[in-house]
Amino acid sequence: MSLFRRLPADVRRSLDFEKGERVLTFAAAEAGHLVATNLALHLPRGTRLPYEEIDRASWDEDGLHVITTDGVRHFERIAEPRMMPETVRERVNSTIVVNKHVRLPGRGGVRLVARRRPGGELLGWTLVFDDGLDPADPGLRAQAEQALEGVRRSMGV
Repeated sequence: MSLFRRLPADVRRSLDFEKGERVLTFAAAEAGHLVATNLALHLPRGTRLPYEEIDRASWDEDGLHVITTDGVRHFERIAEPRMMPETVRERVNSTIVVNKHVRLPGRGGVRLVARRRPGGELLGWTLVFDDGLDPADPGLRAQAEQALEGVRRSMGV
């Protein structure tokens, strides 16, 4: 099978592209097509995930697993991933300005992540707490915010 197949025209027309968005690679999924552009990952059924909103993406023999920065999980079964794993990894990593894990007093820690849109300005920070920590705990949240301020001052972002 050629790596240079074109995305079917009906699939391209069904996607909600932003101005300047272009297809980098695609793969047939069980429920349609998975399409990676320069700005987002398009899942079958019309879900568009901008790279700056993807916290983690992983691949196994079954397909693609994605967790967004707000904790939503997506799974797409893909038989032949083509260049999708490398493309998604590179595009997600390109949105990360700072990724620093900070230990919190007495228990676990928090990952502080600053992101930007591809080619754009800094969007803001995401706080990703270690497993087992409650991000809704006001005391824990205050400790994380204090750690964030320290990192922002030291890095100038």
